[in-house]
Amino acid sequence: MIGRETGYGTKAIGKKYTESYRVYVTENGKAISPVHDIKLKDGDLFNAVNEIPRFENAKFEISKADSFNPIKQDVKKGNVRFVANMFPAKGYIGNYGAFPETYEDPEKEDVICKAKGDNDPLDLVEVGQRIKGIGEVYKCKILGCLAMIDDNEADWKVIVVDSRDPLAEKCNDIEDLRRESPGLLETLYEWFRDYKKPDGKGENRFGLNGEYRGAEFAREIVEKAHASYNELIKSKTNKMSMKSRKNGDEIVLDKIEEDAAVVPESVGGYFYRK
Repeated sequence: MIGRETGYGTKAIGKKYTESYRVYVTENGKAISPVHDIKLKDGDLFNAVNEIPRFENAKFEISKADSFNPIKQDVKKGNVRFVANMFPAKGYIGNYGAFPETYEDPEKEDVICKAKGDNDPLDLVEVGQRIKGIGEVYKCKILGCLAMIDDNEADWKVIVVDSRDPLAEKCNDIEDLRRESPGLLETLYEWFRDYKKPDGKGENRFGLNGEYRGAEFAREIVEKAHASYNELIKSKTNKMSMKSRKNGDEIVLDKIEEDAAVVPESVGGYFYRK
């Protein structure tokens, strides 16, 4: 699949909803790393990599360990992971992804969250009208952010909108989004607060009293994560695979995509907050 605007594409292999499934980001038909081979900025906009389409239950994420950092389904206790439907929503309520060339450092304490980073690229939630594909690369406008603390780790959520979306013409900051999409920000906050409850865990915590911050503040968070990424690259660490096209590496994708596995019936149920 080739992106409509960016020229990037994707190549899926294996069986969806199983441990074998991988989605590689490609350019000119060759695999690239969505972490290392895509620039963070594109003029005044930022590049974004979608991991989880809106309404999807499967917890897809960029793999730090695999060469070229494909997107795969998270595995917990030997089983692929799904998030519950938080009534009345289905799956993830936004297009969920990450910024390239960013990293939340697990060895540094975030002064706002008062917790160390989660050892992953910086998360984002896209709030436009189109459901995005796994591995889709697009240009976005940053609107704001939320300082989430997940399992005692800083796990910022940056709120963005696809630059091609009609909402992008109306929104330059988080308060514009609040005006144009009434109830969305409150629902996002509640979802991130509660989405682990079906697994028997408590509520996630937040810095800044759980209040959203605007576009300028959010861009600073992104720039800090970019600086942490640059430090990671210089350190030659084994925390993340550095295999990438820009480093002269190649990978042959000779496997094929198989028919998707059947999703467990339990994934279709609702979790009701009490």
